[in-house]
Amino acid sequence: MYCNPSGGTAGNVVANRLSENPKNKVLVLEAGPSDAGEISIQVPFFCPRLSPGTPFDWNYTTTAQPGLGNRAIPYPRGHVLGGSSSINYLLYTRGSAEDYDRYANVTGDQGWSWNNMQQYFRKNEKFTPPVDGHNITGQFDPRVHSFNGINSVTLAGFPSPIDGRVINASKELGGDFKFNLDYNSGSELGLGWVQMTAGGGKRSSSSVSYLGPSFLARPNLHVVDGLPIFSGVEFRSENGSLMQLTASKEVILSAGSVGSPHILLNSGIGETEALKSVGVTPLVDLPDVGENLSDHPFGVAPFIVSSNNTIDTLNENSGLLDRALQLWKNKKMGPLVDTVATHLMFLRLDKSILRGNPDPTPGPNSPHYELIVANGIPIPPFPSTGNFIGGGAVVLNPTSRGSLKLKSSNPFDAPIIDPGLLKTEFDRVVMREAVKSIKKFYAASAWAGYVVAPTDGLENAVDDASIDKFNQDTVQTIFHPVGTASMSPKGAKGGVVDPDLRVKKPFVPSAHPQAAVYVTGERAADLIKAAYPQ
Repeated sequence: MYCNPSGGTAGNVVANRLSENPKNKVLVLEAGPSDAGEISIQVPFFCPRLSPGTPFDWNYTTTAQPGLGNRAIPYPRGHVLGGSSSINYLLYTRGSAEDYDRYANVTGDQGWSWNNMQQYFRKNEKFTPPVDGHNITGQFDPRVHSFNGINSVTLAGFPSPIDGRVINASKELGGDFKFNLDYNSGSELGLGWVQMTAGGGKRSSSSVSYLGPSFLARPNLHVVDGLPIFSGVEFRSENGSLMQLTASKEVILSAGSVGSPHILLNSGIGETEALKSVGVTPLVDLPDVGENLSDHPFGVAPFIVSSNNTIDTLNENSGLLDRALQLWKNKKMGPLVDTVATHLMFLRLDKSILRGNPDPTPGPNSPHYELIVANGIPIPPFPSTGNFIGGGAVVLNPTSRGSLKLKSSNPFDAPIIDPGLLKTEFDRVVMREAVKSIKKFYAASAWAGYVVAPTDGLENAVDDASIDKFNQDTVQTIFHPVGTASMSPKGAKGGVVDPDLRVKKPFVPSAHPQAAVYVTGERAADLIKAAYPQ
């Protein structure tokens, strides 16, 4: 039997693939509730409402972050079947080819290279036409997509009134803002249409896709709610009693960048003295567990606009939102079928800024930062009045590193999470340049008469110092943590897992990591099958 103490993004992939063989018995343990029938999860437009402060989020909070003016911020993690794929913003971005080639080079395993991972992107993705049936020629490159996988990916199914202005601004500015037909081709740089994990107007999470009804009908696949700990697996059942299970083959730990190190540390796998200090008996001295935490800092640069045809109006007008929800319920059509972003841009720093500094990107064709175009304010708290356009800024290859540590020996206590956001000067420079690029993009003549003025403090961010202060006061996380159970070559002293993912991703990809997590799960399943041939 295989026991998987997490029903999250990658965990469900592995459970699905291992249970393809009827001789394998697979048990999935998920601490959170089922996502079945949850409208707030199914409706793509409602993605900002799923965290924080909901039953579907672990509702963690970070330590005070010096780079953010000593603010402690919410740290969303999916507490529901499907994990964070059930509460994220649905953005489907694979990263650059250089990201995967760096994984291969760092681990000494070419199986993680971009070329080899293509088979897993194909197994994962099921590209689906948008629900409105519009002509998508020129909005993506079908040659780099799969139409026969499991997890649905699509383009926007409801036109945004700013689409034309976005494309015209790209044409006008060119250069860093050039149009990219498909940023999922391995060549990310430029501006492209948003691709999202949805199909038929609904979110496509790992629960919806890899644990769909036809798969759950397998007699050898079982899903149970509980709280995993380790050693075999110990979990608390619905009636409150502790239960233990022993896997005859493998315990597959894929509980995410917070859950996995938290479970390992509670199980006695970590730095010996740190474990002793909180009353945990050490079993394996593995100092890198919980270390090397890398995450994407995220900020929103808002501008007032002259139109009322923005998503702000939908969020501010309950009657209008109710009608849109009824349309979604009846026909899976209308503005609620899309996530809150319309286009993504991937950009590099000017060479003059890089001069004299090590480049943290995996290569010259990989971005330092991402800009997100949204027809309104995309994240809470939503404004009660007014109409806006949002420019999201993401540091994609941060040099800052944080950590996750135990608060106590009680496995039910939340861990101490320090993502180290904007801790280094380099990351602060990247975020500063990202804000400047947002301003440049919305200053294009394509926005004349539409974009009125920056607001919410952005109007005062006029030089390097004031932009840094704006970022310090407003930046948060886009909740893309990686690295706390990092991969390293076989025989290396550092790291947590070997390239075959056995306990013993070193870098956050230049993208929203959902796609990378899916294909990691796909390859993990193949590695496990190879280790236990039937």
